[in-house]
Amino acid sequence: MSEHNWTFQTKLLHNGAKVDQGTGAVSVPIQHASTFHQFDFDEYGKYDYSRSGNPTREALEQAIAELEGGTRGMAFASGMAAISTAFLLLSQGDHVVVTEDVYGGTFRIITDVLTRFGIEHTFVDMTDLHQVASAIRPNTKVIYMETPSNPLLKVTDIRGIVNLAKANNCLTFLDNTFLTPELQRPLELGVDVVLHSATKFLAGHSDVLAGLAVVKGEELGNRLYKLQNAFGAVLGVQDAWLVLRGLKTLHVRLKQSQASAQKIAEYLSKHEKVEQVYYPGLSFHPGYETQKYQADGPGAVLSFRLADAEAVKTLVNNVKLPVFAVSLGAVESILSYPARMSHAAMPAEEREKRGITDGLLRLSVGLENADDIIKDFEEALEKLPVKQSTK
Repeated sequence: MSEHNWTFQTKLLHNGAKVDQGTGAVSVPIQHASTFHQFDFDEYGKYDYSRSGNPTREALEQAIAELEGGTRGMAFASGMAAISTAFLLLSQGDHVVVTEDVYGGTFRIITDVLTRFGIEHTFVDMTDLHQVASAIRPNTKVIYMETPSNPLLKVTDIRGIVNLAKANNCLTFLDNTFLTPELQRPLELGVDVVLHSATKFLAGHSDVLAGLAVVKGEELGNRLYKLQNAFGAVLGVQDAWLVLRGLKTLHVRLKQSQASAQKIAEYLSKHEKVEQVYYPGLSFHPGYETQKYQADGPGAVLSFRLADAEAVKTLVNNVKLPVFAVSLGAVESILSYPARMSHAAMPAEEREKRGITDGLLRLSVGLENADDIIKDFEEALEKLPVKQSTK
């Protein structure tokens, strides 16, 4: 767009989707057409059918590619549609190495669907590079990262995994939903495919379902576009417009939410009725230094563990400000219960093995005043008996 090397904050507003070139409109037009007239019998125009390409969706795809530092972006009907389509790059007999506390929907597609097509998998603690190296087989084609992970906020050394992948001729996928390119740009660290549930921080208002994928290389971009077009799980134009609108305020939203998350995490970590807090912004977090090295902040999502399910129920029934719901990354704070929400697709024994206990809660911090949220939690935590803590 310009020879200027603008900061990320400015690029959110001043990118290829800044104005409509035909009219000068400062909002991208929503092009509802499903098909496009061809004016020349021998030479078709850029657009023919909206599954293959649409001007509104393309504006979003170009914007996310620019923000992630990639060559091609693709917009899908949901985060899982983006992830599932990326996995279609695999073939029967291939093997994928996956971070063990991956999002429940990703766990489900890997264990229930890919296995039916003869694609094998191994879950590992991706904070341990030795475990990852040991899991790589001759038929390993993809190493799948989620960092910070959902819901335990484990931090993976991205460059370390990329080096292992390149040495073994594997692709790397990374779910960047929690941090967005505002805080972490995995393509700059050598990752091949970056994935997003744009439903979350990118759109940011709990009013749209969307997924995005960004790649660096042209050849890989062409392969993934071919799958996007063939599989057809593309994003509708109204939703594409909503994500574009949400992107404009990403910097200020995430800056505020992250500052509040840090304050809330520090408060919870000192509370006698909270057994453990998982947040990469806390100096005692095992991934604290790695996070500082590879990202511009710890993000706005944290998890914390209470004694058991009964303690969780008491807290949830007494907090007033966060909505108790699935999802994250919105203007309102969202309190989630992974065991019965985001990771309900994971069998109980698998959850327990990964530390996703019945006492675990995940908090996505919104734009409320942090002190109000802390006061709300303080009053709710008072309802829990002291004896439930193991501190």
